[in-house]
Amino acid sequence: MWFSQKHKPFGGNVQFLSAPDGTPLWVSGVEPGSTPDITAARRHVLPALYKAAADGLPTLADTGYIGAGIGIHVPVRRPKGQSERALDADTRTTNTLIRGLRALGERTAAELKERWRTLKHITVSPCRIGDITRAALVLNGHRK
Repeated sequence: MWFSQKHKPFGGNVQFLSAPDGTPLWVSGVEPGSTPDITAARRHVLPALYKAAADGLPTLADTGYIGAGIGIHVPVRRPKGQSERALDADTRTTNTLIRGLRALGERTAAELKERWRTLKHITVSPCRIGDITRAALVLNGHRK
């Protein structure tokens, strides 16, 4: 279903990869908005990331990818109902490093969504979101 319970409107789930410097590299095809990130990633991107991890190139991801597998580094969630201090200092430091390094990729995704307003306000069939996103990715590279 194209309706997302999390965000309420109709939409799609598109996975995004960027280089460590924030350069956008790739976007996946669209999945319905109700599809969890980990499910969409398993369909579109994780097999390639596992191969990259085997070659020594790890991937940083957000907590939506917990359980993704080898080579996918995600922040550790704190135990439910406990404060940030419930995690030991090493785990908190690792979480801070992962989040800090991911910031460039997140900034790039936000820049794509802000620069190309059509990505925020899709009025065509939701199944076209992937095509529109790929076009924005190409055009973004030519605009710099």
